[in-house]
Amino acid sequence: MREWLYLLSEPVIAAIDLMALLLIACATLHVFIRVVWLVLKGQWSDGHERRALWLGYARWLVAGLTFQLAADIVESSVAPSWEAIGQLGAVAVIRTFLNYFLERDLAEVRERELGSRHEAAR
Repeated sequence: MREWLYLLSEPVIAAIDLMALLLIACATLHVFIRVVWLVLKGQWSDGHERRALWLGYARWLVAGLTFQLAADIVESSVAPSWEAIGQLGAVAVIRTFLNYFLERDLAEVRERELGSRHEAAR
């Protein structure tokens, strides 16, 4: 039974890792192209556009880390080694910090936008 579990989990882990890789690679390519485009158009100094770009990128990175965390959870549940548990813990901590700071930045942007709307309404 244990052998079947190993045989089934390996392709699942590889597929989830591939999904995370593709997510992060596509997001990185998209952001790179967008940055180059903004620089060439002379709009890189627009703080609002730049911040929105980085916040969107951070969301994709958190999504990619979530997939990596899922793969690590599957791997550590099938073959719990200290190395696998360490990787799982590291990815969980990184994802938690990224999520925390992303949520904080989003709240800050929301507050600024609300403040700008209130100022414009006056």
